[in-house]
Amino acid sequence: MEHFIIDAHSHLWLRQDTVVNGKRISPLPNGRADFMGEERQMLPPFMIDGRNSVEVFLSNMDYAQVAGAVVVQEFIDGEQNEYLAEVARRFPDRFFVNGMTDFRKPGFLPAAIRLMDEGFRGLAIPAHRLPLEGNDRVWLNSDEMMTLFKEMERRGVILSITLADGDLQVAEMREVIEECPELKVAIGHFGMVTVDGWLEQIRLARAKNVMVESGGITWLFNSEFYPFPSAIDAIRQAADEVGFDKLMWGSDYPRTITAITYRMSYDFVLKSDRLTEEEKHMFLGDNAVKFYGFKNLPVLPYVKNMSE
Repeated sequence: MEHFIIDAHSHLWLRQDTVVNGKRISPLPNGRADFMGEERQMLPPFMIDGRNSVEVFLSNMDYAQVAGAVVVQEFIDGEQNEYLAEVARRFPDRFFVNGMTDFRKPGFLPAAIRLMDEGFRGLAIPAHRLPLEGNDRVWLNSDEMMTLFKEMERRGVILSITLADGDLQVAEMREVIEECPELKVAIGHFGMVTVDGWLEQIRLARAKNVMVESGGITWLFNSEFYPFPSAIDAIRQAADEVGFDKLMWGSDYPRTITAITYRMSYDFVLKSDRLTEEEKHMFLGDNAVKFYGFKNLPVLPYVKNMSE
């Protein structure tokens, strides 16, 4: 069979300008951002206008031979539904895009239904940024959330969700999975692998329609840096829990490529001698092609660098 590389966790935006927890996030020159009162390198410094565009991402994908990508959304980037709908229209064979609304307060259901009516085949919930304490806490098993998940299940819409550190939201998520057994779920950030309790998130993928993607794993092991041997340890440990057929590679583009190149975000897997060729194929693309239903993917040639 033809094997393709699929990025199961990426981001796109035209302008990152929003407020999270009362703190502003807005673009600065040269790829930097005012991130909640702190200046941070949000994008690689050559992306000077603050735009994280599909054209630049496609250039990175073609260079790195990544055939397709799943675009999720995050509250820190602001809602990007209009732009992502355009991306899906322009490049239907290369991208699976997720819609997002403000799940941080009650009353989100009509907007979420509208996104599905407009054609979004996936919805992203950055559950780690939901209110998690006191009377304002947003529970994943609340009546409104469960109504949404059951409607997603009925329509065949995929849920992309990142959970709070450790096992804080695992019991809620387990109830969702049990109540909606046909709902396809992708658990993000590899369960926040460097935090105690991460395997409880991974074990959610023992359910038949639940997958785990590794978006941000190079960021989580950034202090160790390339070739990220502890990330390979974690991939093997997760596979021991749920099987390689439940794991997908994700880059968390573009934030992770402020430290490494886009190709390096999966190259450490490709070059590892601790994974079989079959395991690499499953993790880097085969599982995501099947889960998200990618079709008509391009075969991308390798182009030598000037330094080779």
